[in-house]
Amino acid sequence: MSDLILASASPRRRELLQQIGVRFDVHPVDIPEVKQPDETPVAFVKRLAVEKAAAGWQRSERGVPVLGSDTVVVLDDRVMGKPRDREDGVAMLQALSGREHQVMTALAIVNSEQTQVRAVSTRVQFKELSEELCLRYWETGEPVDKAGGYGIQGLGAIFVDSISGSYSSVVGLPLTETADLLNIFKVPFWQHVAE
Repeated sequence: MSDLILASASPRRRELLQQIGVRFDVHPVDIPEVKQPDETPVAFVKRLAVEKAAAGWQRSERGVPVLGSDTVVVLDDRVMGKPRDREDGVAMLQALSGREHQVMTALAIVNSEQTQVRAVSTRVQFKELSEELCLRYWETGEPVDKAGGYGIQGLGAIFVDSISGSYSSVVGLPLTETADLLNIFKVPFWQHVAE
């Protein structure tokens, strides 16, 4: 029996929850991911996390807490979501080339009594990337569904010179903050260790 519902189709978030031994079911939700004109990147990512968790809660029949999360890449206060196409994906990587950007991940947990949300920002420094390398990376298929057009946990790891902050947050779910919220909602973790 699961103790949590993950309102996300992200395989990375599934793997991270499995890593810390949470028993959960996956019930993806689909909400519009459109930034409001005057919304800051952190307000945007927090709102999406809450909306995803709330949408999952509305569909839930079991009464267990629901976790929603969202990740964005921010460069010069510009939010980079998932690339629309090859041209957009390559342009994103070229913009990140040789520069530092922020990866912001927010997570929210909702139940009948409360909503809790946290946001984490991690600085990521990219090495210089040639256009040819960016095109080759796009052809692998990995960046298609990734904020900022890359995955730090996969082939895109070779682009990263350094990070300052939470690695798991860049992957898609900051585990320290996740564990803190799980405690608030009395959702156990390390379940595979205890058995």
